[in-house]
Amino acid sequence: MADKVEFNTMKLDDIDRRILRALQRDGRMANNELANEVGLSPSPCLRRVKLLEEAGVIDRYVAVLNPASIGKGLTFFTRIWLKTQDEDTVQHFATEVAKLPQVMECYLMLGDCDALVRVVAADVNDYRRFQSEHLSRIKGVQNVKTDVPSWTIKYTSELPI
Repeated sequence: MADKVEFNTMKLDDIDRRILRALQRDGRMANNELANEVGLSPSPCLRRVKLLEEAGVIDRYVAVLNPASIGKGLTFFTRIWLKTQDEDTVQHFATEVAKLPQVMECYLMLGDCDALVRVVAADVNDYRRFQSEHLSRIKGVQNVKTDVPSWTIKYTSELPI
């Protein structure tokens, strides 16, 4: 489970927002190209990017892969109910789920289920094996229900800025 980090909200001006929008589209953009796009010279642009990184606004840079091209073309949304919601059960669940590479996202929920998990798999049989060999065996898991999307309408990692 990720450590809880407290962020002080950084005041972003229009140039910061333009930098962030551009880097969300292309994190490998050269500083000269970025500076040109946002209307700065390269040195002040690089300085602003460094400040955004140091402030934690830019968390990290990643390559976004096409899941189907690496044999993980199906997404499953799994709702999980725990036997109890005491701290030990929740913490054990969080620790175990964080170890599973098939789990792309996991949220503890307020509402009907205790956790919502996004899982990628090659096909339905691959997911079924994952559920029975991993998710269902986590101590404290009472019930697992899975929803399979039929159509991805929007998929993005870009935050609105």
